[in-house]
Amino acid sequence: MIYPIILAGGSGTRLWPVSRSLYPKQFINLYGDKSLLQHTITRLSGMNLETPIVICNEEHRFIVAEQLKQIQSKAIIVLEPEGRDTAPAITLASIIAQAKSNNVDPTLLVLSADHCIKDEIGFQQSVEVAIEQTEAGKIVTFGVMPSSAHTGYGYIHKGFNISDNKVFDVKEFVEKPVESIAEEYYQSGDYFWNCGIFMFRSSVILSEIKLFQPEILKYCHNALIDISFDDDFIRLGNESFRKCPSKSIDYAVIEHTAKSVVVVLESEWHDVGCWSSLWKLTDKDTQGNVASGNVIMQQTKNSLIRSDYRLVATLGVEDIIVVETHDAVLIANKNNEQELKKLVNQLKDKGFSEYQHHREVFRPWGKYDSIDQGGRYQVKHITVKPGEKLSVQKHLHRAEHWTVVRGTAHVQNGEEVSLLTENQSTYIPIGATHSLENRGKITLEIIEVQTGTYLGEDDIIRYEDIYGRNMETIKCKI
Repeated sequence: MIYPIILAGGSGTRLWPVSRSLYPKQFINLYGDKSLLQHTITRLSGMNLETPIVICNEEHRFIVAEQLKQIQSKAIIVLEPEGRDTAPAITLASIIAQAKSNNVDPTLLVLSADHCIKDEIGFQQSVEVAIEQTEAGKIVTFGVMPSSAHTGYGYIHKGFNISDNKVFDVKEFVEKPVESIAEEYYQSGDYFWNCGIFMFRSSVILSEIKLFQPEILKYCHNALIDISFDDDFIRLGNESFRKCPSKSIDYAVIEHTAKSVVVVLESEWHDVGCWSSLWKLTDKDTQGNVASGNVIMQQTKNSLIRSDYRLVATLGVEDIIVVETHDAVLIANKNNEQELKKLVNQLKDKGFSEYQHHREVFRPWGKYDSIDQGGRYQVKHITVKPGEKLSVQKHLHRAEHWTVVRGTAHVQNGEEVSLLTENQSTYIPIGATHSLENRGKITLEIIEVQTGTYLGEDDIIRYEDIYGRNMETIKCKI
């Protein structure tokens, strides 16, 4: 009995401006026709596995549910009220897996939701090798043969060859090295990249967590005592979980246990952590460029140019990254982009909302695109999926004018309930209780014009919500 554990937290700041905290990289189509999360799930196809357990941030729960629905996959979705790194997440998943398997000792295959592994057959064969080791009570870390002297990964110093050059004892785990040390590791052939994929029996990892990190085990147990169920989601006891120490599974257990072995991952592997890593794994033109979208290049070499909306033209440049979105453009030297996280932190410190969300914002009922805004007005293009409904709500500082441009809207406006079709509109006064619903078979699209003294998303009082979002008044900024 094997449970895939998908770690889908993280903010992906080094892939800004496409990846943002409210819609990070694991949910974005960076290569192929699926998101990184969807690739992670479909990579398991054909294997004899139990329902995956996905650990994600509470803010991302509807994105996860929608993306699983798109690939017709089911999962147990565990919501963290805040990120506490991988050791608590894996502890939670281990306890849940044991409970789901009626206390049979299941095996856990721990995967990050943001990896690129193109050889799925090679990946599955490596998992089969790892299963033999977990049955012997070992804690498996998958290792990748380095293709360069990379300074962004941790390394594993391999020891005794246990089985057919596929399984090795571990001499030591090494932190991310400086360039000169990374070059020594690469040239020696004695080191693997630590790719952050693990496999072990639930009882084994929990016993080691109890040995090395008893506080993590205690608070995770307490958080699961207070769980609640919300549709497809498991909500933790927030107070207990927030007391849990924040540590990675590597630092907490893997680097200390005597039960570690490394299994060679027989596949090309990439941690899609930054734009240069995406450039490396993507097919290039004759000048070494990766281009997507509306892009024109002349005298451009070894660069990644991405346009989501507008025309981007480059001339006489080399080794650069240009990424264009609705509301932000990044221009960076390809060799300096490790500093991008600092840039995003600067945006946050200066109060730029672009660090957090896109102009286009996804909701469980659909999405909205902030087309234009000024001091006392904002214009949105709102899209509501068939069968979905916005919460029954009111605003204290803004009025809204809705015009239907596609589909049919079922509208509550105060005491009045009406149907609006294309080119029809309604006015929602300040303080009026209202809701918007799509009971039709096609997507509903409306243009919303807001006017008022304060237009922030936190000016909302919810009275009824089919998605279980907070029903209490969210304090308005005045």
